Amino acid sequence: MKELHPNPAPAVPPGIGVSPGAPVLSGTGLVKRFGSTVALGGVDLAVGRAEAVAIMGPSGSGKSTLLHCLAGIVRPDAGEVHLLGRRIDALGERRRSELRRTRFGFVFQFGRLLPELPADENVALPLMLGGTPRREAVRAARGWFGPLGLAGMENRRPGELSGGQAQRVAIARALAGRPAVVFADEPTGALDQATGQDTMRLLVEATKSNGASLAVVTHDPNVARWCDRTVEVRDGLVLAPGGVA
Repeated sequence: MKELHPNPAPAVPPGIGVSPGAPVLSGTGLVKRFGSTVALGGVDLAVGRAEAVAIMGPSGSGKSTLLHCLAGIVRPDAGEVHLLGRRIDALGERRRSELRRTRFGFVFQFGRLLPELPADENVALPLMLGGTPRREAVRAARGWFGPLGLAGMENRRPGELSGGQAQRVAIARALAGRPAVVFADEPTGALDQATGQDTMRLLVEATKSNGASLAVVTHDPNVARWCDRTVEVRDGLVLAPGGVA
């Protein structure tokens, strides 16, 4: 696999205390209800170091809720989420927000770039929010543009980028903070087939070559095929091989 990184650094800091075979991220017995609707009915999922996992399922299956629980965006009503051997679901909102900023990266369907900022500052934004001085953050952000095929686009606004280019900027932003895990929710849903395949290839290659793990929510088997493993969610449960919950 092609390596894509500006200056390689471990996504998992040395001495974190996780054994080589242990999952980087795991959810155990995850239950989430919204009123009378059971979105997750007791889900187990583990993601290994530098592993890419596709989470597939139809609309309303619970796949996005699973991603949100794993990413600390919402708290499960029952069960536990562990990152690098440490439980994170019981943390308060402030700590979970800090965790999302420093240990996770996110790629969304429509990029969610800030239209008033040039591309390099969009990539640098998570670093600046974490306290990195602006000049240093922008310099680090620009290091991603060449590896991701964006050289010369550093000063372009999001409105001046194609859909595929904007998603590449979003990938750079997700990786700029050296996360342990990147979460992608339908990252190619707004792109044509060819651009989507190229974007997915870059996402997997860049994430893995930087030592991070990847969890991708998708309904598209052409997206899932880029991942090491696919799990299917239906009616709030992960299906076993053969389609049995």
